[in-house]
Amino acid sequence: MNAGSKRIYTVNRFSNNVSVIDGTANTVIETIPVGTEPRSSAANDVTDRLYVTNFSSNNVTVIDGITNTVVTTVLVGVNPQFAAVDEELNRIYVANFGSATVSVIDGTTNTVIATVPVGNGPTFGGINQLTNLIYIANVLSRTVSVIDQTDNTVIDTVPVGASPRFLSINPATNRIYVSNFDSRNVSVIEGATNTVTTTIPVGISPRWAGVNEETNRIYVPNGGSNNVSVINGATNTVIATVPVNNRPEIARVNQATNRIYVNNFFSNNVSVINGSTNAVLTTVPVGTNPVALEVDEAANRVYVANTGSNNVTVIDGSTNTVITTIPVGTRPVEFALLEL
Repeated sequence: MNAGSKRIYTVNRFSNNVSVIDGTANTVIETIPVGTEPRSSAANDVTDRLYVTNFSSNNVTVIDGITNTVVTTVLVGVNPQFAAVDEELNRIYVANFGSATVSVIDGTTNTVIATVPVGNGPTFGGINQLTNLIYIANVLSRTVSVIDQTDNTVIDTVPVGASPRFLSINPATNRIYVSNFDSRNVSVIEGATNTVTTTIPVGISPRWAGVNEETNRIYVPNGGSNNVSVINGATNTVIATVPVNNRPEIARVNQATNRIYVNNFFSNNVSVINGSTNAVLTTVPVGTNPVALEVDEAANRVYVANTGSNNVTVIDGSTNTVITTIPVGTRPVEFALLEL
């Protein structure tokens, strides 16, 4: 295998497997069986390992990215929803929705070394490696749990809005942006004090925000109002509202080009926003019900998982045109990119 080759791992929720896409040839080179109803994945580029959370079998599948084989399966809590990897510590943090815990996996031994109680319904999390803190959004308890990586304990529980489903971290400013789905706003947590410094009104049903660390802009897709709120991170105010299409889900930023990509679930396309003008440059047709997307900045490619048509659309970021469409498993829901 050539050094620097890219693999795109597509989690297929209803076929209980992962499709491995060669990023050069844009073809599926392997299909790897995992657990029941896989939901998310996270990659460690240092160890060439991939971690897949299996929601209904209460475990995590560990995949060797060199051989594309299953190394082991690690039992975690009930209904693991989300995983995050700390490459420096070689630790994997798994949010268990059903047991209100976070499982901490040692990537060297592939064993659970700690189980951390958090709030009810942990769904999502993020790591600020500059502060060694992990932030977990608890959708049912309207809180964010702050975990110290040094001893795997909760050091703060931060009240936020209703149904905090997603959060995004700007490590450059040490601020955490929490999308409160039912209260139509974003809570801004100051990482130095772990307190909410402001609450920013946005659109209806805010989802997974994208952060541009270089420009200090935060892009919040509002699934119920079909627009994207652009937040100035310096003032914590909305400086633009960009209309997009039907039910935007996720915003991903290419910092090198200052382009923001937003998948519109019901209109089967991706909106491309110019970060300099906060206007939609173009809209790219993709497959049915695009539910997830990832940006490869180095290659200037965008990968879109179309859960309704069981395929992945590959977009050229230079031309914003579709390069190819790749059939994968049933109901693809998430990606992880691994550089080998």
